Amino acid sequence: MKVNGIPRQSIWVHPQNPEIIQIIDQRQLPHEFVVEDLRTPEDAAVAIREMHVRGAPLIGVTAAYGMYLALLQMSREGRNAAWLASQAKMLGDTRPTAVNLQWAIERMLDLVATGGPNLSQMALQKAIEIEREDAGFCKSIGENGVKLIAEIAARKDGPVNILTHCNAGWLATVDWGTATSPIYHAYDAGIPIHVWVEETRPRNQGGLTAWELGQHGVPHTVIVDNTGGHLMQHGMVDMCIVGSDRTTYTGDVANKIGTYLKALAAHDNGIPFYVALPFSTFDWTLRDGLKEIPIETRTPDEVKQIRGWADGKMTTVDLFPASSPAVNYGFDVTPARLVTGLITERGICEANERSILNLYPEYAPFA
Repeated sequence: MKVNGIPRQSIWVHPQNPEIIQIIDQRQLPHEFVVEDLRTPEDAAVAIREMHVRGAPLIGVTAAYGMYLALLQMSREGRNAAWLASQAKMLGDTRPTAVNLQWAIERMLDLVATGGPNLSQMALQKAIEIEREDAGFCKSIGENGVKLIAEIAARKDGPVNILTHCNAGWLATVDWGTATSPIYHAYDAGIPIHVWVEETRPRNQGGLTAWELGQHGVPHTVIVDNTGGHLMQHGMVDMCIVGSDRTTYTGDVANKIGTYLKALAAHDNGIPFYVALPFSTFDWTLRDGLKEIPIETRTPDEVKQIRGWADGKMTTVDLFPASSPAVNYGFDVTPARLVTGLITERGICEANERSILNLYPEYAPFA
């Protein structure tokens, strides 16, 4: 996608030094565009854990590059296999809910297991492969999902009103995004659309979605998280599209906290609720998302404080009494019965075991 008219990705290899991986420090958006260098596996782990990068697909790609940086360090310093395993664990422990994280690390470890005289160079190529795969998957998600938007547009006057939650845009992936990819494809095809962008407390990641859409010229309006149900009741939402951090092969969806409530409101008002995701976000080992998907609990400071832009700099403001305790669940699980369909790189399927495995038959032995 583009920033100020210039094509950008969320992560890339430094054009002059392949031993440096560059990312957009998303903590500074939408007010500042800051490029950050990752030089060590610790840099990658910090970037994931402290949300310099976020979004399940991008977390996975960043972890793959983190493993590449670990292999570089291993080669330079003569580290052993036990040390490399510790780096893989360090990266894997950063964000427990996003399944893409461990998926990418395991792909890199499988490469290491093959051996070879130039493992670090092989790892770089594998990480680039994972990066390019993600961009391709997200593009295909958009090509499949745009058909749903076009169908609604064909039977109504005015723009198709789409509600999304959190940021499942190109900033959460390598390019295109998951939930936003059908939106970008629709806009580029000339289909009239409008996006309701929820703020998504506590980290206000809706600001990233609004920035993205604004850069692309997509009409949108920012709303507070509790407005979605009201809009649905009054016929102001035609469909919901959200992303996912982990989806079971039975169709239960873990996504940013608050997604479940939007799915309930959509179900009550007869509004289609879609989840957009690549195959790497499926967990082929879990049946019951509510019981089995680990839910990340983050620092209470994210609830009790808010970061914003004032006087030309980022600042943090206290919102609640210091004596008041807070809890910060990062995700919730939307049961499959509330999901109209899953938009994937292979097509659209129902949120149930039979339909998902029909789309991905090679994973049936693992389910």
